[in-house]
Amino acid sequence: MASAISSAVDSLHSAIQSNIIPNQEYLLQGSVLDTAVEVLLHRLRGFGPTDPPVSLRVRRAIDYPDMPFQLRYIGQPELGDKSRAAVVRSSIDVGTSNTVIEFLTEMGCRLDFEYIIRGYMFRKGRMKITVSKIFKMPQGKVMDSMEAISSSYLVELSVLAPRGQDAIAEDMRVFAEQLKPLVQLEKIDYNRLCKLIRPIF
Repeated sequence: MASAISSAVDSLHSAIQSNIIPNQEYLLQGSVLDTAVEVLLHRLRGFGPTDPPVSLRVRRAIDYPDMPFQLRYIGQPELGDKSRAAVVRSSIDVGTSNTVIEFLTEMGCRLDFEYIIRGYMFRKGRMKITVSKIFKMPQGKVMDSMEAISSSYLVELSVLAPRGQDAIAEDMRVFAEQLKPLVQLEKIDYNRLCKLIRPIF
């Protein structure tokens, strides 16, 4: 057990030194008397500092049931420079056991949607390109009765990299130009998309 912990710590230090883990926390701490906590809470509510909802995705390979499940955290898109060629957001992937759904449910998470995706994956250096068809989750989990959500394929071009490597977005733009006019790969404004979708429901 001790050697396993030591190995994990060494791996973490190596990841930090290699800038693989990009997130940093800036911290200030203090205390407030019990008699003043309601005043503090009232003031904080006035500022409106609420956390955005956390988005977690669980993936598994249906054709390979022995493979571990994958839990992915996706952060909010960075506002940054509007001229940037690609959406930039934090992303953390963790391999898990097949009980991850039950674990997240016990933690208070709720299932928003579930779907099946099938398609093709290509690599060009650090870039990953997926061409995939999205299917509704069949009733009773019978895979033979899958129904496609649309008559088109979703095409995604992505790169995982440490913070500060904005030149990657330009490389992605240049590569995307080579796929025109078959497909127009562009930066999606998620905030605008959510505003358009919300009134429908």
